[in-house]
Amino acid sequence: MPAVQKHLAALGLALGLALPAAATDLDNLTDAQRDAFRAEVRAYLLDNPEVLMEAIAVLESRNAEAEVGRDAAAVAANADAIFGSAFDVVLGNPEGDVTVVEFMDYRCGFCRRAHPEMMDLIELDGNIRLVVKELPILGDQSLLAARFAIATRIGLGDAAYFAVHDALMGMRGDVSEAALVALTDGLGLDSGAIMAAIDDPLVQTTIDHNRALAQRLSISGTPTFVFGDQMVRGYVPIDGMQQIVTMLRDGDN
Repeated sequence: MPAVQKHLAALGLALGLALPAAATDLDNLTDAQRDAFRAEVRAYLLDNPEVLMEAIAVLESRNAEAEVGRDAAAVAANADAIFGSAFDVVLGNPEGDVTVVEFMDYRCGFCRRAHPEMMDLIELDGNIRLVVKELPILGDQSLLAARFAIATRIGLGDAAYFAVHDALMGMRGDVSEAALVALTDGLGLDSGAIMAAIDDPLVQTTIDHNRALAQRLSISGTPTFVFGDQMVRGYVPIDGMQQIVTMLRDGDN
């Protein structure tokens, strides 16, 4: 018998001894019987506090299972927008057998921490298709950085976007137009072409599309990853990513 069930059985026995047989219907207790019931429960829990921890663990496990189910349903309902949107850049192997989707913000410390590990995963694995979704949620500087990155793709193409994306992930200090121009000049890119594209309606449309998708997926923070039908919220080290990828591949066999 599981530990929680043993405790509940013991609690039930204790209550049965504390209350008269006629008082087993908790809806029909007298005030005195109800006070006795509460006192007995309190005394039992004080004597056996581990039962509370066990019950909380069971509740957390059930809640986690329910969240996994809700996430899988949300991913299935939004699969086209998640995995195949024309608004997003695909890094890694475009024909990879595992697609990883990352919702990210350039001002997010954990996004920056995850970035080199994700790049290592792509290089070491060789068969990962990474979909990047710009989700600026940390203020005006985040928004400016995202707009600049998207404008890079519009003005100069995917290769330039990747170079700027990588540089922005390592950028320190405040994000300003001057800082962004200096960054791209340092990469040998045409900052004028990027600034000319920054007001293109597609820039805001891309951000709006990603924000709406994040809302449908109940994503409120970055980074958030989608591996297959699983959503993983928060930073994941490379060994954790590799384990998830292996599980996905094993599940396909």
